[in-house]
Amino acid sequence: MTDFSQKKFGLISLGCDKNRVDSEKLLSIIKAGGGIITDDINSAQIIIVNTCAFLNESRKEAIETALECASYKSGELEKLVLTGCLPQKYSGETFNELTEADVFLGTNDYDKLFEALDRAYCGERVDFVGSGNGCYNAGRVITTPQHYAYLKIADGCNNRCTYCLIPKIRGRYVSYRFEDLINEAESLGDVSELILVAQDVTRYGIDLYGQKKLLEILQKLTALVNINSVRLLYCYPDMLDDGLIEEIKNNPKIIKYLDIPFQHSEDRILKLMNRKGSKEEYLSLISKLRKSIPDIALRSTFIAGFPGETEEEFEGLCSFLRQAKLDNCGFFAYSREPDTAAYRLKGQIPYAVKKRRVKKLYAVQREISAEKLEQYIGQKLVVLCDGINYERNCFEGRAYFSAPDIDGKVYFNAANAVQGEYCEVIITERGDYDLYGRTEDFVNE
Repeated sequence: MTDFSQKKFGLISLGCDKNRVDSEKLLSIIKAGGGIITDDINSAQIIIVNTCAFLNESRKEAIETALECASYKSGELEKLVLTGCLPQKYSGETFNELTEADVFLGTNDYDKLFEALDRAYCGERVDFVGSGNGCYNAGRVITTPQHYAYLKIADGCNNRCTYCLIPKIRGRYVSYRFEDLINEAESLGDVSELILVAQDVTRYGIDLYGQKKLLEILQKLTALVNINSVRLLYCYPDMLDDGLIEEIKNNPKIIKYLDIPFQHSEDRILKLMNRKGSKEEYLSLISKLRKSIPDIALRSTFIAGFPGETEEEFEGLCSFLRQAKLDNCGFFAYSREPDTAAYRLKGQIPYAVKKRRVKKLYAVQREISAEKLEQYIGQKLVVLCDGINYERNCFEGRAYFSAPDIDGKVYFNAANAVQGEYCEVIITERGDYDLYGRTEDFVNE
């Protein structure tokens, strides 16, 4: 058996925040197995690349990253491990081609890491995809700033959107046990902001307990003394019921923010996407949320250029944005992915047209964002300090209406600000998505 106690492990995590949680759990397995974790890829003897394979661009990035890492074999690197979504879905196509990687592991095979590496050190190339038991692991080595963390409450997806590969990569929706999640949250230490993630957090518990349990787990999580606040990402519109809305409204520890992936607004396109709901229902939900929780911040994502999307339907989406006035949005050009139902649809749209449509959607949202941010100029805003931005020579943080990495920031000057703590910032300027200001005690010398 190879002695891994003196081996240095480096890990590169690609893709979404759900992948990040998987990477943090993999790091805890390495640490428990005696491995040394390093941030210096140049000194790593074993590099692990946790991949995303959701889109063609993601797969391209994963392969390019693996090839770049393989170049370190001229130095300290001894073994390269490829794990996550790419090998899970495409090991059959890539294992014999991507010979630079010594070990392939899927999304549920992390318990096999050391066994696979041991065989690799004996001279084999190892494809262990599908060999693991996928058991729940509560251990984490946090890679975010210490004051916020993600909690992945489920894996997989049952929604079967026609453009999406996730069910074929991650499988059916699987909720993690209530008790395990509470224990994991408690083990994170003091957390200013706990961010709940899954492909669909609102579906949590149905597969495991026969009923939705998101409301109950929110109550338990917000009762923990080490959790200051909870943010919800990826809430499907058809699953946002009155009980959950009331809990968000009345629970002071739940951040008044929802990420609701609508993906489109026009009924015909929604049906082609196999998305539940309609434009009228979406607008009604937005109105209901704002009536129930007047200060709620709403975020969403949209796909432009889905097969068959006419100019009229695209303009309908633009009109929906102007009417909905969402606080934050992400826009993506439809990516034609093999092994999805939408791949076979007629009316595939040229890339240049999709790119133009995405550009216009961002332009529409910029106007909405500018209007929303303008109202904060001259106001005091409570901001969670995320640390120092050395390039801008100031502090940076987020108001409640911004999630890490995907939304705008607040850049501010202060006599003193502490990472992970809240401060009041007087807003003096706005950008397209960011705000600028200072604390009251700041004196510009």
